[in-house]
Amino acid sequence: MNAAALILSNLAIGYADGNSKHQVVDIINARLYSGELVSLVGLNGAGKSTLLRTISAFQHPLSGTIEYCGCDFRVNDASQLSRHLSIVLTGREPIYNLSVREVVAMGRMPYTGFFGLNSMRDKRAVDEAMELLGISSLANRMIETLSDGERQKAMIAKAVAQETPIILLDEPTAFLDFASRVSLMQSLRTLAKERGKAILLSTHDLELALRLSDRLWLMDKKRMYVGSVEELSKSGALSSFIDGEGICYDTHEHKIVIF
Repeated sequence: MNAAALILSNLAIGYADGNSKHQVVDIINARLYSGELVSLVGLNGAGKSTLLRTISAFQHPLSGTIEYCGCDFRVNDASQLSRHLSIVLTGREPIYNLSVREVVAMGRMPYTGFFGLNSMRDKRAVDEAMELLGISSLANRMIETLSDGERQKAMIAKAVAQETPIILLDEPTAFLDFASRVSLMQSLRTLAKERGKAILLSTHDLELALRLSDRLWLMDKKRMYVGSVEELSKSGALSSFIDGEGICYDTHEHKIVIF
């Protein structure tokens, strides 16, 4: 097993409202390792977005700690965190009148500030990120002319160019057709394996998550279950989450059955 890039210890997530707290999930203990692709799955309202916002420091945990590559959450400021973690949100960021290369180059800002690419290393990082995501041929296209799938790959390439050990993705396959979803998931898996990145993505595409993820973080009934597909099958967590009227989880074939 590779080193743990992200460690959540006794983490409680939710919202603080004045003196009161609304807890979404309590006692989360999980690790995200370098070189693995992990899918965060659960029903709407289960706390997936809250967890991603907490990990990415958009909101504070109610209790517990988060470590990024051995650094305690509490000692990280924004500039430090941007060198540990990059995030791609599901919504279309308001970016216009920039080429794909210029958008990907924005990932170098933690190192260059607002003054552009300062070194061959910066330029190489941008070129390699585009090549890895298969969008080198789009380098000079304007970002607003891309399809949803191409744009999503450009935003992920921006995160790759940021050269952080941890990458968070919020619903990266949303609004994509099936072929584009498969292609993107395969690219992310390659990125994790070949570059040693620790990638955590939230998704409603459970079938793809079951087939292409190294492990799952399954949020269900105010709890989070962590493990491989096989482990969560044996524990009954997947069946408990999936089984319902007209649908069940086949624990032997590790697949969803609709009848």
